Amino acid sequence: MPEETQRGAGRSRGGRARKPPPLVAALDLGTNNCRLLIAKSTRNGELRIVDSFSRIVRLGEGLAQSGMLSEVAIERTVGALKICAEHLRNRKVKRLRAVATEACRRAGNADVLVARARAETGIALEIIAADEEARLAAVGCAPLIDPQADGALVFDIGGGSTEVIWMRRDGAGAVPRAIAAISQPAGVVTLSEGWTGGPLDRAGFARMCAAMRERFAAVKDAFARHGAFDPARHHLLGTSGTVTTLAAVALGLPRYDRGKVDASWHRCADIGGVIDRLVDMTLEQRAAIGCVGADRADLIVPGCAIFAAIASLWPCAQLRVADRGLREGMLRELMGRT
Repeated sequence: MPEETQRGAGRSRGGRARKPPPLVAALDLGTNNCRLLIAKSTRNGELRIVDSFSRIVRLGEGLAQSGMLSEVAIERTVGALKICAEHLRNRKVKRLRAVATEACRRAGNADVLVARARAETGIALEIIAADEEARLAAVGCAPLIDPQADGALVFDIGGGSTEVIWMRRDGAGAVPRAIAAISQPAGVVTLSEGWTGGPLDRAGFARMCAAMRERFAAVKDAFARHGAFDPARHHLLGTSGTVTTLAAVALGLPRYDRGKVDASWHRCADIGGVIDRLVDMTLEQRAAIGCVGADRADLIVPGCAIFAAIASLWPCAQLRVADRGLREGMLRELMGRT
């Protein structure tokens, strides 16, 4: 009979009650989203998510023009952080790492948000550097790299930046390690607000893709100093709202389902077909798709342009999708599971 179902389960062999595993939490405040995960460690050392919260706050709205976080964006964000703090209190979380990324890196008044977050919610936000963001994303996604592949090109399309990490094995059976990582200050919000190439019809989207390909070609050139990337022996591994949304649409889901999206495999050509469909739609038609919705309808096309540029520069046949990344990387490190 399994130990968990025996009478007295929950006690040690000496009869003492086992302490439940401590809960840890990771909060990621990005340019577009505020996301919280609370987790515990299972007996085999894996993460088990016990609570989560996500809200689109558009913290970086207007940042490209003003260089500052707007008062309304700060209000939206503090409101979301208050809900996060409530989740943390209810779960009695003792260990939290809360990070802020590109919007706060760029904003001249990020200290205002940090001070308000601490004063009004008790959450101490840490503004992390781009290379730390890339490293944590790689730690969170690494378990999804195909064990039969030489490695993967990991990318995280955020609201204000996109992290690209080349993870490669040094030999058969070796654990993949980050060979190179670069963060580009191009995300779905910054690209959308800073775009001056005209309407995003088919021609406009082609211009946006070309601009993103030129930008990320510099990343590929930098990576080339670390060796040759063989697309036949690697796959793409994408995380972020853009990639998970594209996967959900490709799967034909009526509404987003993390259990079906996370760790799913897709042919890059199939995702390209989804992108073509979305680009040809109106804003209202995209908003009517359950997996896209009104919150992402205006940002999904810029995200598609970034994805298309990456897929053309690193032409792997297969894409694995991760509904995990930065937060899971923080959780794994808090638990000492890296």
